[in-house]
Amino acid sequence: MTLPAQLVLASLMVTFTIGVHLGGLAALLGLLRRHHAGRPVAYVLLHDSVGILAAAFGLFALHAIEIWAYAALYAAAGALGSFEEALYFSTSTYTTIGYGDVVLPPGWRVFGAIEGANGIILLGWSTAFFFAVVSRIRLLELELETRAKDD
Repeated sequence: MTLPAQLVLASLMVTFTIGVHLGGLAALLGLLRRHHAGRPVAYVLLHDSVGILAAAFGLFALHAIEIWAYAALYAAAGALGSFEEALYFSTSTYTTIGYGDVVLPPGWRVFGAIEGANGIILLGWSTAFFFAVVSRIRLLELELETRAKDD
């Protein structure tokens, strides 16, 4: 594949994965936004724990979708020998582990490098989102503790 073709295809994949990620984070945020007014503390703590688990599994699912999309493209284009090899390569590239035991042919190398850049940005975005969720939940717990002491 030519360099311009790699750049166009990579741009399309980056756009797709950012869209998937944005939509997924918006959906997770919608699920996590629940008001606790008037609820017992035990309910709130359980709800928050479930929220943290849901966020973790949701983020994992988003990254799986994005990794599998790259793997499907590699497999469909015949860039790697099998889907298993494409999935292995995509996972190690997206997460920037890059073992190096499976490599792309010369016409795909720039595309693969862009997958790595895309993956590290989306993983960072997920980390920031998860940190914000846990921080917000901790603030709510502190508010409940303060309210309980005042009552």
